[in-house]
Amino acid sequence: MTSPASELIELLSLERLEDNLFRGQSRDIGTKYVFGGQVLGQALSAAQATMTEPRAAHSLHAYFLRAGDIEHPIVYDVDRTRDGGSFSVRRVSAIQHGKVIFFCAASFQEAEAGAEHQLSMPEVPRPEDLEPAPAIPPEKLALLPTKVQRWLDRQGPFEFRHVYPRDELHPPKRPPYQQVWFRLSSPVGDAPELHRALLAYASDFHLLGTATFPHGISYYQPNVAMASLDHALWFHRPFRADEWLLYSLDSPSAQGARGMARGLVFDRAGRLVASTAQEGLIRVAPSQVPA
Repeated sequence: MTSPASELIELLSLERLEDNLFRGQSRDIGTKYVFGGQVLGQALSAAQATMTEPRAAHSLHAYFLRAGDIEHPIVYDVDRTRDGGSFSVRRVSAIQHGKVIFFCAASFQEAEAGAEHQLSMPEVPRPEDLEPAPAIPPEKLALLPTKVQRWLDRQGPFEFRHVYPRDELHPPKRPPYQQVWFRLSSPVGDAPELHRALLAYASDFHLLGTATFPHGISYYQPNVAMASLDHALWFHRPFRADEWLLYSLDSPSAQGARGMARGLVFDRAGRLVASTAQEGLIRVAPSQVPA
């Protein structure tokens, strides 16, 4: 049987149709529509495949325009916007059923020395000292909304260890920050491009959910609708997605049925390897807004 990690790597490996045109398959991970992380990872894979110079992606800025259909593949059209002396830019449009559902710009840079500093990693327990989230008993799972059953009933390619676990079925109100250790469930090859695409995929987990913490709501509740609107990702230093990484998240604001969240990704040695930011839709049915 193919492992979830192998399936993800296959998902991020695109079919080349033309020099700048690629096709990626869609996979049902329990969400109603295509998971945003899938499109992020595939779009970055497409952009990386058009690079002719040894330049690494250092940033990606994306917008989600339409919900993706999990039953159909996605075509990625890459525009080689610029290849300068040190930097390159690629614009990628994701197309499904003849319509653009997502677009992003990714910037690449040749390796270059310069001044360095970073924020320190939060002091948290090691992942080995944290328990994996317990499985929900089948009798309780059967009582949950269909969207939640689909999400929880699948084994994903990443393992997560929450520093401060939250009961997503009966979420308490708490400050808008959290830390989560994560890693790919199986070892993979050494290609940095693969690890960047894997992190792009994983970076969409838990990010927007942080904005729900002060309101005592969660995606698991039937009256809550959430969707990513945009996503920004910066790569700072080398890393491996199959080794433990700490995702330190906070949400500075929520308003107008939108929430904003930010993330810092550290490796076990405390090096800041990536940063994220996202704004997303958060709608709660008016008749069921928590008191």
